[in-house]
Amino acid sequence: MSQPQLGPPPTCQSPEHTCGVSVVHEIIERYGGNPEMLIPMMQDIQAAEGYLPREHLRTLGRELGVPLSRIYGVATFYAAFRLQPKGKHTITLCMGTVCYLKGADQISAVIQDEFQVKPGGTSPDRKFTFAPVNCLGACALAPVMVVDGEYFGGLSASSAVDILQKIASSKKPSEAVAKADAKQKTAAQKNGRGSQNP
Repeated sequence: MSQPQLGPPPTCQSPEHTCGVSVVHEIIERYGGNPEMLIPMMQDIQAAEGYLPREHLRTLGRELGVPLSRIYGVATFYAAFRLQPKGKHTITLCMGTVCYLKGADQISAVIQDEFQVKPGGTSPDRKFTFAPVNCLGACALAPVMVVDGEYFGGLSASSAVDILQKIASSKKPSEAVAKADAKQKTAAQKNGRGSQNP
């Protein structure tokens, strides 16, 4: 059995994945239709689409003769696979004990309401993916949120939403983060707490 040629996965430029069926067929063809290559095929679909669309998985199962339950079993077992589209920005909110006691639950509720996103989901406009976690290991900053790798601590529900609205409306997210960060540092200095970012 020869190894498939592993070139770059095909790309789909449409956010609505209208080119999906042809992408799935190209991927299956690249791997010679070998069901043992299910995981690499799923990785290539996700690389092309940004997640694993349901219809793509149905097509993959039908073409390979693999039960859809097995495909979903693989997709849900490996954390690297996403069954929902990922937003442009990822919000990671700490829900650990210290953060929770300092209002992380209220911040979570406001984020969900303001951006119409559930934990683990993506906002309808695909600007944000919301990923609450058990701990970020930054208890001194509680409550703490990370957006695209940038830490924001000592948050309130309103300051968290303010930061996210600036990021959502900015053409350059790094500028919005820098502005929000400077505002936090100024507020922290007025309160005598020093910098809020690690």
